[in-house]
Amino acid sequence: MTSEMPLWEPSAEILEKSPMALFMKAAGRRAGRAFASYDELHDWSVADRAGFWTAVWDECGVIGETGATALENGERMLEARFFPDGRLNFAENLLRKTGAGDAIVFRGEDKVSYRWSWDELGARVSKLQQAFAAMGIGEGDRVAAMMPNMPETIALMLAAASLGAIWSSCSPDFGEQGVLDRFGQIEPKLFIACDAYWYAGKLQDVSGKVKAVAARLETPVLVVHYAGDAEALAAALPDGRTLDALMAPFEAKPLAFARLPFRHPLYILFSSGTTGVPKCIVHSAGGTLLQHLKEHSLHCGLVEDERLFYFTTCGWMMWNWLVSGLAVGATLCLFDGSPFHPDGNVLFDYAEAERFAVFGTSAKYIDAVRKGGFTPVTTHDLSSLRLLTSTGSPLSPEGFSFVYEGIKPDVQLASISGGTDIVSCFVLGIPLKPVWRGEIQGPGLGLAMDVWNEDGHPVREEKGELVCTRAFPSMPVMFWNDPDGAKYRAAYFERFDNVWCHGDFAEWTSHGGIIIHGRSDATLNPGGVRIGTAEIYNQVEQLEEIAEALCIGQDCDDDVRVVLFVRLAPGVVLDEALEKKIRTKIRTGASPRHVPARIIAVADIPRTKSGKIVELAVREVVHGRPVKNKEALANPEALALFADLPALRS
Repeated sequence: MTSEMPLWEPSAEILEKSPMALFMKAAGRRAGRAFASYDELHDWSVADRAGFWTAVWDECGVIGETGATALENGERMLEARFFPDGRLNFAENLLRKTGAGDAIVFRGEDKVSYRWSWDELGARVSKLQQAFAAMGIGEGDRVAAMMPNMPETIALMLAAASLGAIWSSCSPDFGEQGVLDRFGQIEPKLFIACDAYWYAGKLQDVSGKVKAVAARLETPVLVVHYAGDAEALAAALPDGRTLDALMAPFEAKPLAFARLPFRHPLYILFSSGTTGVPKCIVHSAGGTLLQHLKEHSLHCGLVEDERLFYFTTCGWMMWNWLVSGLAVGATLCLFDGSPFHPDGNVLFDYAEAERFAVFGTSAKYIDAVRKGGFTPVTTHDLSSLRLLTSTGSPLSPEGFSFVYEGIKPDVQLASISGGTDIVSCFVLGIPLKPVWRGEIQGPGLGLAMDVWNEDGHPVREEKGELVCTRAFPSMPVMFWNDPDGAKYRAAYFERFDNVWCHGDFAEWTSHGGIIIHGRSDATLNPGGVRIGTAEIYNQVEQLEEIAEALCIGQDCDDDVRVVLFVRLAPGVVLDEALEKKIRTKIRTGASPRHVPARIIAVADIPRTKSGKIVELAVREVVHGRPVKNKEALANPEALALFADLPALRS
């Protein structure tokens, strides 16, 4: 699956002067030894977590007090407490920088473009902080937002966090029930929404949805102007006001920050909810800040004034991850809308114009650029781009190759994987190590990652469960409405005692990297052999005739048979010749066991709001079982395409 030579190797300057290299030297001084490699540094970061996370706090300049203890009950995952006496404020750490330089740059497709300086961001947060305090919003109150990925959203979040309130967000393309399934569980003190938004060049009106959600939540509503009539929408709500009206009475003044315990809740994120009501995952201010500083500063090498971009919505944890780039003084480049409007060059145009240092996106986007015939390497000046990150689903080996052939030959490609569960990454880019085709570079510092077989034994170069064997700061504080912690324990600790089982089917490589083969709950099991769905996608999606694929296991004759659904490229027909080509490709590229028993063409493939295909929901439909929460899907109507198919009756 890997090439003989690495696709990228760190330069002598990176090995000597990158933030990760400098941290490795500082950590060595603290530990009283020299670390000769990243692997040695990682081993120490897991063996001495108290020393490591204290070093991250100090070297990354966290504003706050650590307290006397860095870690207590460290050997028990659920009882472990990092910096139990520590105090900080998340917003204070993100707003440490001032001045006229760009803090946030924004593009809303080709319709809207503006930027805020650090001083402008601070002034807006100051006014909002005062307005929220006047409304009685304080520690522990929930503030829920259905907003585009725009600067106002970040200012609103920072104002809430400055007071100790808990922020939760989704994107405005969620359906009414999808919004209520999330925010209805957490009873927000304030509901924030935009008046409209742009997608694919079309104005998307949300006024009816905002009114319906507000009526059910029975809470004050703040309407933010973007693409519609904020004043008219606010006037039509029983307790509505516009953002401009809310801030109008207040003048900017020095911000006040509530220093709160390390574990004080900051965010409520939601599971995808495709198999039931979404779980409400509560993340701490301290854990989120430390983990993100580590990832931004050390793993991404971000430094002050560099441009950081991630293509995300406010309903995906990568938005929360992106925002934390402010803590290292980076400029955030935001984009809201379709990444293919007006065409597939739009994000690369943005990258060239603003000189992105870090470009974050999804594996599906990279594949769409490749299949769309775009070659930024020949059309755009991406000389400033040094790191491209990919997540959302496993990036195929062909995707790795395309990045170097079609986007930029000397960029570090960091395929990353983690999730909403930890608001960060378990495995990710490592600037001190080479990039090998098809492989994630390795585990994050401070994370005791491993791959275990079904018997709970570590395995190498063999597929198994991705686990974390020791506690880490960005574990959720709790699930909302889970008073005895039963849902939390069931989500991660039911499989192995005192070990976090993440639900990914993974494999260590000979280079010490990681391959993610898909979600464990979507793993196929024909003839008792476990197969990751990503292994099949990596083969079939290389074919130009296939736009996208989805694979499930169907119960059949006391076994499981592999069923492959394909969305075809325009003008392509699934005939006998194409079926043979698909099977041959899978047989030779993966193995005979991976070859599907049935191949079926479908017009669309259902996916979540963040673009992940939903194998489990399709599996339920194929077996005639109800899908519990269609509101979690971006295109729920696509599920009907998989119901009662004649080809699957025999």
